[in-house]
Amino acid sequence: MYFPEKSPAFKKLLGEMRGRPVAVLGHMRPDGDCVGSQVGLTRVLRALGVDAIAVNHDTVPRVLADFVGDTPWRRAADYQPVPGTVAACVDCADHSRLGPRLRELFPRPWLAVDHHLSNGNFAENNFVFPETAATAEVLAGLFSDNGLKPDAIAAQALYVGIATDTGQFRFPSTTPQVFRLCSELMAAGAVPAEAAALLYERESFGKMRLLQVFLNSLRLEMGGRVCVGVLRDSDYETTGALREDSEGLVDYARAIEGVEVGALLEERKGALKGSLRAKDARYALHRLAQRYQGGGHACAAGFNLTDTIDGFYPRFLADLATHLRETAGEVAMR
Repeated sequence: MYFPEKSPAFKKLLGEMRGRPVAVLGHMRPDGDCVGSQVGLTRVLRALGVDAIAVNHDTVPRVLADFVGDTPWRRAADYQPVPGTVAACVDCADHSRLGPRLRELFPRPWLAVDHHLSNGNFAENNFVFPETAATAEVLAGLFSDNGLKPDAIAAQALYVGIATDTGQFRFPSTTPQVFRLCSELMAAGAVPAEAAALLYERESFGKMRLLQVFLNSLRLEMGGRVCVGVLRDSDYETTGALREDSEGLVDYARAIEGVEVGALLEERKGALKGSLRAKDARYALHRLAQRYQGGGHACAAGFNLTDTIDGFYPRFLADLATHLRETAGEVAMR
């Protein structure tokens, strides 16, 4: 079994869901793991006869829409739960990441399945495995342990969740268990070549122009060990890109030789979104993000706050320098 200590309890909860409407919730601005996990859990529940529907604060990003298939999916603004509905949260590090409407509708979610280090167990029943690569990995393992075979759409969605959160199996979180589960998902109908084509071989021209702007903004800091790029509101207007097109751009900052931490600071109409990436888990970026009420993983974290790029940038560099000294035993950095 993949999760022998928790799988019996998960099976019991699945039984308790029968006869109850279930809203499968994910975090705002859903990524591959979020969408894959929402689709996977919703479809497996429906196959068990549970009246389940996926609900998210935002629409599914264009490059992920094909992986939803015929899975029932609603935006929070268009959703009204029927009486007795319980919430099952996936890939959500904390309650606030659901968005204001879903937080109001479900102040105490019934179930949470997640893999974030910063998860504070905000639901009544929590299945949180920080050592795993993706929430989709957790769900795939729990399903396998309980003899539940996802259909082809669910298998493909769960595969996408794992593949994207492991950086196409490049990140340190990629383990033998990841490959074993992906093998099981392929046997259930997942097709990696089709997933890769849909994810990475149909970028919009607007995103390519946005990438050009982002690359031009890159600045090396702290002797070349840190690289920071920025995107401003006006950049979306001039390039014709969508907000979702910034997904993955921060990886270019981390990819530079000699850079240990990459960051993207992005304007969001009066707010600021930060994305952090590291090459080594010792930098514990989730702890840095927590300074700004964010969270995530050791190598990938993020935050949202009310500030401007120009006002926040000096504070961010000072906090990052302190954080690197604390986490990696570094000498004073310039």
